[in-house]
Amino acid sequence: MKAMKPTAKRGELSRFLMSFRREFAYALGFTALVNLLMLTPTLYMLQIFDRVMVSYSEFTLYAVTLMLLLFLGAMSFAEWVRARLLVRLGVRLDMTLNARVFETAFGLHNLEMGGVDGARLFEHLTRIRQFLTGAGLFALFDAPWTPIYILVLFLLHPWLGGLAIVFCLILCGLAWLSSQVMAAPLEDAAQAARKEAVVLENKLRHAAAVESMGMLGNMRGAWMRRRRLTLAFGKRGQDAQVRMQALTRFVRFMQQSLSLGAGAVLVIQGEISPGAMIAANALMSRATHPVDALMGAWKEIIAAKKAFLELETALDAFAPRGAIQATAQSEAAAHHHAQGMALRLARVGASAPALAVPILQDISLDLPAGVALGVTGPSGSGKSTLARVILDIWPSWSGDVLLDGRPIQAWERRELGYLPQDVELFEGSIAENVARYSQFEAPQVIAACRQAGVHEMILRFPKGYETQVGEGGRALSGGQRQRIGLARALYGNPRLVVLDEPNANLDDAGDRALLAALAALKARGATVVLVSHRPQVMALMDRILVLEAGRIARLTGALHTTRPDNAPARALAPFPAPVPT
Repeated sequence: MKAMKPTAKRGELSRFLMSFRREFAYALGFTALVNLLMLTPTLYMLQIFDRVMVSYSEFTLYAVTLMLLLFLGAMSFAEWVRARLLVRLGVRLDMTLNARVFETAFGLHNLEMGGVDGARLFEHLTRIRQFLTGAGLFALFDAPWTPIYILVLFLLHPWLGGLAIVFCLILCGLAWLSSQVMAAPLEDAAQAARKEAVVLENKLRHAAAVESMGMLGNMRGAWMRRRRLTLAFGKRGQDAQVRMQALTRFVRFMQQSLSLGAGAVLVIQGEISPGAMIAANALMSRATHPVDALMGAWKEIIAAKKAFLELETALDAFAPRGAIQATAQSEAAAHHHAQGMALRLARVGASAPALAVPILQDISLDLPAGVALGVTGPSGSGKSTLARVILDIWPSWSGDVLLDGRPIQAWERRELGYLPQDVELFEGSIAENVARYSQFEAPQVIAACRQAGVHEMILRFPKGYETQVGEGGRALSGGQRQRIGLARALYGNPRLVVLDEPNANLDDAGDRALLAALAALKARGATVVLVSHRPQVMALMDRILVLEAGRIARLTGALHTTRPDNAPARALAPFPAPVPT
């Protein structure tokens, strides 16, 4: 599989946000109105000091006060509309993208593509949505108004405008310094905290084994070492943040006092009026406020940018499977009468980052439709990896996997059935798990369970098919989970069924049910790939593939054949150059 690389052209997420150009334009328009009306208190103070206090006119005071109230009401209304608009934009963003992100998150988590944790993609989507309604975006919207406030200060007096520029430059320098000083410690602390949480979760998942074998003290010691590392990184980040906050507060107080002092000097020299002095002090605060707000939201802005880039890279790298399948649905319908799928592997290889030697090397195989293939070999020979490569759920593999002449990626997953070695059920009822959480009809679920030989077992539960399995299927035993997992693999009569050690946790009744299910699959002509060491199960297979050290050691005919058209395994034909996957 190819690693994720950002593309030069505009990505899917960028194109989606650009579709909201009109909403962003409205938000910018209301921002302009808000910032213009922000001048209202300053002008009000100027009128009070320079007109009302001089003329002693109550009518003038009432008039300017009424205008103040009207303008402040309009400003509040504009802020409310802007916030409401962005909140709805964020909700539309989430509602439109969450299904796409859900599919991408599962794909990336399964394939571990590009070093991006699929489980974090929803955190990225949430962070982007919150950014659209948070202080960070408002700070960016307000930032272009700093030059306008400075221009008004220049109109009052050039020295006041120059002083505002000096303080803005100082605050910008502090913002840059803050990003340089705090970025690395905060990122190190966040990564250490994530790793600590993962380690703790893994230990809790195996709490019974840890407690029963007296490993709790040793595990606690290892966890405490990681915890101390997390605290050390956090302390560094917090120390840097406190230092920058103290320095920033000093500059803020200095700006307020010096701007008032500068105004007083100009009043003494007769350059400006006392009202202009008060107004200048308020304008100085308004001019530096966007820069100050950017500093306060800098961490949020950086986090949102990182989330945006990672989410866009993931969406661009992991095309929705439905889009790939749509091009082949008509062809699939034309071949729907075929019961099984012809499986062709061409120079398939697989690797893992932690291993220097490839797990699979140059696996080439032709399996006609409706044939059952048993895969065996010593531990570590690549059997389970081969099963996952056939289904395109292994992170890094090369070569071609073709079903009926088309790549595995082009097929709808409902055409495939899979029983992994470690069966995972999901919170919900037995019926929902068997039906793969799709819209189902009870006869289809019952038919799959009967084929898997698990129908009677389910009926013995107090609530039957409505029995809740609990998170991860904890309410069931390992054998029960495996048998229900087999029913899930058989649901919908898939044309290709891949079973990885399907009898690892089965008792005698489960073994008999599995043998009956395999016989039923062969009877209806499904293509079967089964990984196992059990001779009793392998005896039902038409062909046996023996793996050793990631290579094909032997490919033989059936140990026991039940199909009249079976023939000994033929020699592997030359393969064309592999198609990139």
